[in-house]
Amino acid sequence: MSIIYEPCGKAREFAALAANIYKGCGHACVYCYAPSATFTDREKFSDISYIQPRKNWMYQMEKDCIKLSKEKCQEIILMSFTSDPYQPCENDFKVTRLAMDMLNRHSLNFGVLTKGGTRACRDFDLLSKNPKNQFACTLTTDIDSESLEWEPGAALPQDRIEALKKAHAMGIDTWVSFEPVINPDAVQRLIDETHEFVNLYKVGKLNYHKKAAEIDWGLYLETVESKLSHYDKKWIVKKDLEKFRRLQG
Repeated sequence: MSIIYEPCGKAREFAALAANIYKGCGHACVYCYAPSATFTDREKFSDISYIQPRKNWMYQMEKDCIKLSKEKCQEIILMSFTSDPYQPCENDFKVTRLAMDMLNRHSLNFGVLTKGGTRACRDFDLLSKNPKNQFACTLTTDIDSESLEWEPGAALPQDRIEALKKAHAMGIDTWVSFEPVINPDAVQRLIDETHEFVNLYKVGKLNYHKKAAEIDWGLYLETVESKLSHYDKKWIVKKDLEKFRRLQG
């Protein structure tokens, strides 16, 4: 089975190509869709005894890279959707670094989307080798207690923000994913705090959770776009949120 693949559905809005090296994820986010998508029990999915690099991933990824290199692929290969490339076990396995080195050797463009925070800084030397490479963080809140409730194994908000700062300082293209949204007011503050070192914002909503029905998504979209426009930033609105756009006039 290919390691580098074409995502479909909502994931396609993030990237045309993706690579999932791990099975399972230690961040244990309560909103995570990956256990259902991979037909895995939620508790098992985040259990340390289950989380492993995918079987024969290096062999298969090498084959994928050779094929894409021959095709002169210019798409960004995003790591990753069904796990996190910088979940806690990466400290031991270090497979994300091996994968990034492989992508660089084949002159392929790649990006990282993570909630692992400054754990990722270890590999900024590899990310910075190609100006088309990208580093991104998912930001859901700026309140530690909320983060610990919703994403107990992930890096805290300030740690993720620090990683973005360091990536930007090294000349790495940076972006932020505001999806899922667990605190709309926090998103406003996060834009204020990060706009000087984030190049692009991908704005979504909360899905797969009952709290989503409690939020006025039309108002949220208006306020976020107003804030991003104020700072003259680039942004992309995900389709799930776009349908809540209020008619003008």
